Amino acid sequence: MADSETNTVVGSLGKNFAQIRQRFQTETNNAEAAWQFGRACYDMSTLQKDPSRQAEIAEQGIAACRAAIALKPGSVQPHYYLGMNIGQVADAKHSLSGLRLVKDVEREFLAAHALDEHFDYGGPDRNLGLLYEGAPAIISIGSRSKARQHLQKAVELAPDFPENQLNLIEAYLKWDYHTEAERQLDELENMWVAARKKFTGDAWVLSWTDWNKRFESVKKKIGGNSKVIESPHSQ
Repeated sequence: MADSETNTVVGSLGKNFAQIRQRFQTETNNAEAAWQFGRACYDMSTLQKDPSRQAEIAEQGIAACRAAIALKPGSVQPHYYLGMNIGQVADAKHSLSGLRLVKDVEREFLAAHALDEHFDYGGPDRNLGLLYEGAPAIISIGSRSKARQHLQKAVELAPDFPENQLNLIEAYLKWDYHTEAERQLDELENMWVAARKKFTGDAWVLSWTDWNKRFESVKKKIGGNSKVIESPHSQ
């Protein structure tokens, strides 16, 4: 993918962020406007190289999602994006204070899971799996068994979503489950072409940039005669 294409998408995200923020600030009693700003804050925070700026934007998302929950309790979106924004703050802090936030992240993803496990292509299970896989086991909530359960469930719920497949393969490789990783890679390769046709457009450009790199990485780690898959942006 050309750098110019990525830069264009990042610029578009910046404009979109400003528009959604304006709507949130104008429609103060609109739960949808609130959680959509929370989602935009998460997306924008992931693009920041400065941890303090990452945390600052994610904090805005936290406030917006909490406002959405107060306005419309029982909606999956604000709990989901609240968990993601808290996770961004925890990631930015890289300290014990950040580690303490992990339980808050878990609580929100569990709430989202209870409301709609299918949301965002199995997003609650996907994020719970990553949370349990990445958190320390002794001083936090880390658990290989829980991570595997949720990462596998995300694949079960949305097998055609590349992120779910990649997360599970990467976890298998980290745990030295090479047979499982190879089997999962075969499944990913079989659905790759269909996925690139389904998840298309500007909204998916940055995702595909990430997915392509990770796909090539896991193929190299697993080795063997993996099928040659054309890049989704090669045409």
